[in-house]
Amino acid sequence: MHTLIVTSHPHPDALTQAVARRIADGLSTAPGATVELADLHAEGFDPRYTRHDLDGHHRLSAFPADVLAEQARLDRADALVLVFPVYWWSMPALMKGWIDRVFTGGWAYDDSSGQGVLKKLGHLSVHLVGLGGADARTWHKRGYTEAMKTQIDTGIFDYCGAPVLSSTLLLETDTGDAQAHLHSAFALGERIATAATAAR
Repeated sequence: MHTLIVTSHPHPDALTQAVARRIADGLSTAPGATVELADLHAEGFDPRYTRHDLDGHHRLSAFPADVLAEQARLDRADALVLVFPVYWWSMPALMKGWIDRVFTGGWAYDDSSGQGVLKKLGHLSVHLVGLGGADARTWHKRGYTEAMKTQIDTGIFDYCGAPVLSSTLLLETDTGDAQAHLHSAFALGERIATAATAAR
């Protein structure tokens, strides 16, 4: 199994990046498992949806080379793990821009037939890991957990047919015990690997 872990955080030593590395460590415990870490900030991915992206969407030209490269990276993956700090109850703009540009019509889905949407990413299992500063009481009181699931799990990945197999929130990241979150991250990586092995 090959897993692509994508992060979006401006600081290389942030807890977000440490959590991603621990998930990778957990995944690597499975025989034959391979992992690729993609740090969108470090790689300088441009999240701006431009006229070139729009022309690609309308089949007027090829998609930009950076979009095609990201799609190729996803084509090599069996699983995608997104690890991100929660900004205003969603993912950071850089990660959302990555999705806006990369999960294109014709590649992630096809709605051009006039007979509904063809979901094209059924082979890609998805795991979401959000890091939030608020406590669980605030999340439940305001309904943020369900709001994020509607927006991300359903609005993005279900539309493309990519099943979201886990959605994890690591909370109180500003004041809590970072080691506990890192332990949870390693365990999550192990669970992803175990589930993938069992499904073969």
